[in-house]
Amino acid sequence: MAVGTNGRRITRDDLEAAFSQVLGEGEATAKEAAPQGIVIAGAVALGVITLSYLAGKRRGRRRSAIVEVRRI
Repeated sequence: MAVGTNGRRITRDDLEAAFSQVLGEGEATAKEAAPQGIVIAGAVALGVITLSYLAGKRRGRRRSAIVEVRRI
């Protein structure tokens, strides 16, 4: 971002104004992207939980012993 100074010195106020403008744009972008990131993270977490549940259910079924009880 080029700024014309017209031959005058750059002051502290000029720098603070430029930094606040840049940081303001970055914060606005982060605030816009936050809800989308939360939705994506939630979907990934739900997928991981579902897959681990299904994998554990299958493993438990495969390794469980069948016990037969008979009366004598």
